[in-house]
Amino acid sequence: MSTQSDTKPDISAKPKRGLLLTAVAALLLVGAIALDTKFVTIGSEHDVRAEVFSPETFGASEFPKTQASIEERAVDAKTLAEAILANKADAGKKYGVGAVGPVIPITFTGVAGEAKSGIYTVAADGLPEGITIRVQTGPAINGTELRDATGTIVFGQFTNQIEYQDAGSALNNEMKRQVLAGIDTKTLTGKTITVTGVFKLVNPKNWLVTPVRIKVQ
Repeated sequence: MSTQSDTKPDISAKPKRGLLLTAVAALLLVGAIALDTKFVTIGSEHDVRAEVFSPETFGASEFPKTQASIEERAVDAKTLAEAILANKADAGKKYGVGAVGPVIPITFTGVAGEAKSGIYTVAADGLPEGITIRVQTGPAINGTELRDATGTIVFGQFTNQIEYQDAGSALNNEMKRQVLAGIDTKTLTGKTITVTGVFKLVNPKNWLVTPVRIKVQ
């Protein structure tokens, strides 16, 4: 009588081989990922967090440069007023930065009048009649004159319009911290002040100055 062979095919071999191949593939994948992974030291040039725009950092690093540039180029108010009254466009090109509404650096000494919402009208020495100078001292500092004063800070340096606006606000805030924080801006009326700052030339007879330096006598 014939008998069946005691040797039977191992029906579990294929599943075992499949599991083994899967495990090997997984190990190879993990190895490839590990080889492709770059470990970044915090604060290094590859730390992407350093690429995120920080208004506070920007203001602290850029305001001293902006301040120095404005002080170096500041025009005496009397000289500037005469030039503007003679030819506004030429004065803007000669002394200012920007083709439309040029931002002009200025310096003057005068007596501060009454304040309105933190803005003082100043009777500047030697200023032609009919020209008004006002200086904003906060708490709100408006405008982007500090950002636009040098021509070295441009939109292309930033990711989007929000960052560009934040850069202007950051410079204003840093100016408040470095310049205005040490002055009692609520009691300037009647005092003689020397101001260096910038304004946007829109109305030739009304200048709103953002200061970068104020000396109270």
